Amino acid sequence: MSACEPGASLGKAAVIIASTRAALGVYQDLTGPVISDWLTEHGFETLEPIVVPDGAPVGAALRAVLTQHPAVVLTSGGTGLSPDDQTPEMTQPFLDREIPGIMEAIRAAGLSKTPMAALSRGYAGLAAQTLIVNLPGSPSGVMDGLAVLDPIIKHLLDQVGGHHGH
Repeated sequence: MSACEPGASLGKAAVIIASTRAALGVYQDLTGPVISDWLTEHGFETLEPIVVPDGAPVGAALRAVLTQHPAVVLTSGGTGLSPDDQTPEMTQPFLDREIPGIMEAIRAAGLSKTPMAALSRGYAGLAAQTLIVNLPGSPSGVMDGLAVLDPIIKHLLDQVGGHHGH
């Protein structure tokens, strides 16, 4: 069954939240549930969000979820310029093929609302056949990113799966 057919399962999806304060319980993560709901609404079997401190724990979480061969991994947080914002550095080694247009579009969507969107350093790309996208850490940045992914996610996954229909 093609991922573009109504009712088709798009496979597993994982959500990784990079936030030291949320991981320590200082505050509740607000972006994980938004991302999970979006993925579920789009036909993914969505794993429970993983909340980890910024930095190396993001790489460990990516390594762990990739062993489950999800179709999609969406991260949120750790894409700025603070010393512990290392999500891009933790993500890039896993990527076999980068998809820079996705991040260009996410930054452009954010720039229409705030100049701070230009500071996001996230990556998008493929780790084997898994799409990984680093979304910003703010709820509004996440919504901008999901709005960019909304019209392209099924077509992108069809292409990754070898279905080249246009």
